[in-house]
This record gives sequence, structure tokens and C-alpha cells, in this order.
Amino acid sequence: MILLQLSAGQGPIECCKAVSLALKELEKKSIAQGIRFTLVEAINANENNCLKSALVQLDSADHEKAKHLATSWQGAMLWVCQSMYRPKHKRKNWFFSGQMYEVNEAKLSNSITFQACRASGAGGQHVNTTDSAIRAIHVETGISVRVESQRSQHANKRLALALLFQKLELSKQEKMTQQEKARWQQHWELVRGNPVKTFKGEKFTLLVESDRSL
Repeated sequence: MILLQLSAGQGPIECCKAVSLALKELEKKSIAQGIRFTLVEAINANENNCLKSALVQLDSADHEKAKHLATSWQGAMLWVCQSMYRPKHKRKNWFFSGQMYEVNEAKLSNSITFQACRASGAGGQHVNTTDSAIRAIHVETGISVRVESQRSQHANKRLALALLFQKLELSKQEKMTQQEKARWQQHWELVRGNPVKTFKGEKFTLLVESDRSL
């Protein structure tokens, strides 16, 4: 399973807008390459069409093709644009990031228990007549997620795996020591100076793509 997380980090609303625009661009690229694009989770910011982060699952019969696409979006990225929220603001450089994860589904599944449950759709809807929803529980930590967005139990199970993996990664980050967090922040500042992709303007036009993403 290939996952890609786009994030605005602690950046302002313009960075959140960049994440939303990047997500649309990534979906177009996926469709053009015959890669199935599934939005696993999106965390909204406090403005319409702005996202603090988004987790995407990319699937293809050619695993390497999906991995290559995700890898090309990994690292710091830059959007150069006058702020549409603060027109008089002098800053025009807005950074966001991408992180690719290659998940061993079989190995992860061995540490998780799955429970089928009744989906909570409105009365009379098909979704409410079958036990298609899935609750996934990580045995060691007790962290759990519930997914019912898809009609099939199998599809919900795969999404639950992806979402639970993300929560486990967040849990690891929260447990990082202050020294580890300081090192990570220093790394992020260095990466920001060499973005893997640079976009410009409200149309989010790709200007530059780093060789290390190709």
C-alpha cells in the first residue's frame, strides 16, 4: 500500500490553501497515469477549500508506478503567490510538505484486530442494511479507527488500515523527545531551502521540479 500525506504543518492559511490545490493536482496526475486515487482523510482549515493535511492512498497494478508518483511529491514544496486572504501581505512564498509511506499490509494486519459493524447511514439507506463498516484496533496501543465510507467491507478494511497507520505514525511523533523534535525542525528548515516542486500563481502552475523527485 502506498500512502502520501500532504501537510501545511504549522503554516498559515495560505499553506493550507496550497495543500488543497496540491491535492487536486495530485488527483489529476493519478488519473492521467491510471493510478487509483483514494482520499483517506482530510483535515479542514478554518477557510473554505483549505486543508491542514490530507492522506491519500495510491493504487496501481504496477506498484512501482504508484510509488514513483508518491515519491515525486515527497519533501518540501513551494507555492509562490500573492495571498488571496491578506492582499497587502508582502510574503509570497508558502511552503507545504509531502511524506510517502510504503505500508506492508500483511505485516500491519497481524498487529490489528478487525470488527465488522453496522454502518450508521440514515434510516432506509442501503449502507444501513449491512455490516459493511469496519473498526480496526491496534492491539499493542489500543488505538482504533472506524471506517464506513465505502459500500464494501473489503474497501473499508483497506481504508481503516491506512488511517490506523497514520494514527500510529502521529503517536510516534508525539512521543519524540525534545532533542529529536529539534533535529527534525532543523531538517525541515534545511529542506525548505530546496523544494522538490515549485508552483506559481492562483492556477497552481508547476514551475520547477527537482531532479531528486524524478
